[in-house]
Amino acid sequence: MIWSDARVPNASGFLSSNFAEVGEAFAANFEEGSELGAAFAVMIGDELVVDIRGGYSDRARETPWNESTLACIYSSGKAVLSLLIAREASNGRLEYDAPVAEYWPEFAAAGKENITIAEALSHQAGLCGIPVEMPPATWLDWDAITARLAAMAPLWAPGTANGYHPQTVGFISGELLRRVTGKTAGQLVQDFDLQTFFGLRPDQMARAAFMQKPPRPPDLGELNEFTKLAFLSKWSAPARVAHEDWMAAEIPASNMHADAPSLARIVHPFVNGGKWEGDPFVDPDVIDQALKERIRGDDLVLPFHLSWSAGLMRNINRHFGPNESAYGHAGFGGSCVVVDPRNNLTAAYIMNKMSPHLVGDPRAVRLLNAVYDSL
Repeated sequence: MIWSDARVPNASGFLSSNFAEVGEAFAANFEEGSELGAAFAVMIGDELVVDIRGGYSDRARETPWNESTLACIYSSGKAVLSLLIAREASNGRLEYDAPVAEYWPEFAAAGKENITIAEALSHQAGLCGIPVEMPPATWLDWDAITARLAAMAPLWAPGTANGYHPQTVGFISGELLRRVTGKTAGQLVQDFDLQTFFGLRPDQMARAAFMQKPPRPPDLGELNEFTKLAFLSKWSAPARVAHEDWMAAEIPASNMHADAPSLARIVHPFVNGGKWEGDPFVDPDVIDQALKERIRGDDLVLPFHLSWSAGLMRNINRHFGPNESAYGHAGFGGSCVVVDPRNNLTAAYIMNKMSPHLVGDPRAVRLLNAVYDSL
């Protein structure tokens, strides 16, 4: 049914009839003042059952959030990278348990010759940040960053612990994809013909929502050398660069832009036996390899006890709704992607009023709980 709600400025979209509770949850987020603009989408089977949006895409609250609005989803884009890797594993170009260096020989330097793709994707490689000071703008230079990663020594013994790699895992994944396909992650994602982008053209930048920064920094827990290097060093993320240059660059772990239905659609092969638009896309055995637990433990970077598959968090903390057998990934400020094979369900929440929650943003959890209540 067509959805609208007077409590949500510029409300539009549709809800399947039994998902009215999701609309109520979406409106409640706005009523509480938690949103500027937002969108939420859910796929079950081959059907988009929720596709709603509302609010404003600009700081001045003059431009409605509409069907063409894109938002930066930050680390939620890691879920898409995981799907791209699974696709190439299904094509026989990559193997999860093979060393990264088998495809990227330079990566073998400084004791990294045995780090597997699965270990890298599950944040076990010991490369959570770059220890040697560099201009923050270096993150916009693909060759420079991958050369630094290839040369550096691990910060802990690979395979012994998980420590979140906020930026570097995107370059490792992207370079693997480039080595075996000849295409960048941004080029590969265009093959889906969806509104999901690693790197934006000027016309796409014009559709990107203003992102209102969080009111306070996220709580990183007790700081250690790994947390500081991953998040707090002066060069831990791109800085002192033109915003347009940042949006145009491919920084796949942290600057993907998307709309909500496209984000829910692109990861759907993880839950429907590997099919894309009804056709085989990823081998079901590869899906099993992609989603199986690779490590579980107290994270060395994030203040959480986490369980990682090859690129997705397993939902042991219910950060992604009530089903603990689901998977997901969250992005800085509140966005998230959910993958639930048991219910053949994917969901995506995007917004532009950023919160300080690292994962499990209450706005997203409220929406996801409403989805499961409606099943």
